[in-house]
Amino acid sequence: MEIKTAIVTGATGMIARALIRVLVADGVKVFALKPPTFELNDDVFNSELVTVIDSDIRETLDAAKKINTECDAIFHFAWLGTFGDTRDDAYLQNDNIKYTIDTCKLGVMTGCKVFVGAGSQAEYGTVSTKLTPDTPTNPQTGYAIAKFAAGKLSKLFCDANNMRHCWTRILSVYGVGMNPATLLPSAINKFLSGERATFTKGEQDWDFLYCDDCAKAFYAIAKNGVHGKTYPIGSGTTRKLREFIEITRDAVNPDIPLYFGEVPYNKNQAMYLCSDNTEIYNDTGFKPTISFEEGIKLLVEDIINQKQQEML
Repeated sequence: MEIKTAIVTGATGMIARALIRVLVADGVKVFALKPPTFELNDDVFNSELVTVIDSDIRETLDAAKKINTECDAIFHFAWLGTFGDTRDDAYLQNDNIKYTIDTCKLGVMTGCKVFVGAGSQAEYGTVSTKLTPDTPTNPQTGYAIAKFAAGKLSKLFCDANNMRHCWTRILSVYGVGMNPATLLPSAINKFLSGERATFTKGEQDWDFLYCDDCAKAFYAIAKNGVHGKTYPIGSGTTRKLREFIEITRDAVNPDIPLYFGEVPYNKNQAMYLCSDNTEIYNDTGFKPTISFEEGIKLLVEDIINQKQQEML
């Protein structure tokens, strides 16, 4: 499927911004929907191919009035309650299901032929094998339950409206502009500040994917994904978390000492996370191209640049 015009919700998020960069690089016109109070945080929004629309997630359908052409694909990233206690706010998470279906309806109103939704590996629950489209699901948090329900109900809506539907379950994606409270940026900030670098034992087998690769996966799914299929998105390979932290430290300063085992594991800590990329490759041709060593250097450089800008 050829995509000439696309809609992206939650456009200021890390993966959404990476996707917009990928789309623009391929000459795709983009309508980027963002919360009215969020600042534009990427040069890609200055592209003549990008039209930014202030759009509260609660009023998604109103964006149709500002989209002045027929579109081909709609990508849904907008979501409320992604961190902390809000992940188990039942009312808030339930609202997200409606907003997902609203996004599907926006796609129908604007002529889109395909909807691609951003789900989460949390929909699977704790699993000790590679994640496939057919891996049984067992969501535990309100966030995971709502993501699962949103994926299922949005498919029903798309079925009824002749729009191709593809759902994704994203694993651990990292990259420029990611939440500073998450593991990798937090570790980098520790290394840069001279704070004692304490961690868990780091025994987890983990799968990290750079945001630009994740964006390319979304684009490939929109073009060639199979209707009704759910694709886990990850690198398809694992390393011990300890090794990822060591590589991150080396990208800052290899002489910094690391103190593993001083932080306890979280309750119900998952010890294995990895995608099986067989079906996404067979259906779309997607395969990651950016190594962790390459990606982490880009993240370190970005964080250092941010700190330098703050000092000006």
